Amino acid sequence: MALLKSSIVEVRSEENSLAHTLVIAIARLNDDRNHKDYWQGNKILPVVRQLIETTGIDLKNGGGIPELTRFQEHFHEYKIVVYSRLICDRIMYQGYVESDKRINLLFDEVTRHYHVIGNLTEAMSELHVYECCNKGCEYSVLHTCEQTCSDCMVRPPCKYAVPRIPCELCTRHFRIQTCFDNHQNKTQGERKSACELLKCCGTCGSFIIRNTHECNKRLCYM
Repeated sequence: MALLKSSIVEVRSEENSLAHTLVIAIARLNDDRNHKDYWQGNKILPVVRQLIETTGIDLKNGGGIPELTRFQEHFHEYKIVVYSRLICDRIMYQGYVESDKRINLLFDEVTRHYHVIGNLTEAMSELHVYECCNKGCEYSVLHTCEQTCSDCMVRPPCKYAVPRIPCELCTRHFRIQTCFDNHQNKTQGERKSACELLKCCGTCGSFIIRNTHECNKRLCYM
């Protein structure tokens, strides 16, 4: 069923599946003009052979965590993440690399093959998927984790400063001017900003989400 999704690039190679998948994923990530040929099985064999010869990785018995680790060491400018299922936190392998260039793969436990996840959000059937913490959320501006700012909801967290800057529209306070500006801007794919979606009640001080609020009553919005 996963392979029926347009966001999954199926890799049909009968051998060296992991190497094929990585070559296709990197070519796709870099908008390489050969990436469609690679996916169709054209021009890719010499590239895969060169990769295996360069790394010295033996894939005759398949590719598991040890092989993934060695490929991660070779492709140190990318972060390799492998999901065992199309669920945000079902991660089979994650390279300890700080890089914005992320390779998302799906491991099919039935066929023992790897495939490329072209669009993580669509593949997970979430409105938003956050690669920083591997969690999904309906509204990106309502997502919180250690790597996002709790005030403007932007990554990385803004630095603290005093005095905090108040907003007359949402009656919340912000760390610095950049933090204030961020909360009024619409993030990619959103129709509303954090200022419009998340407000603070002037009476009881509680957060108001989606304009659903009764003073001194807490509502779950997740």
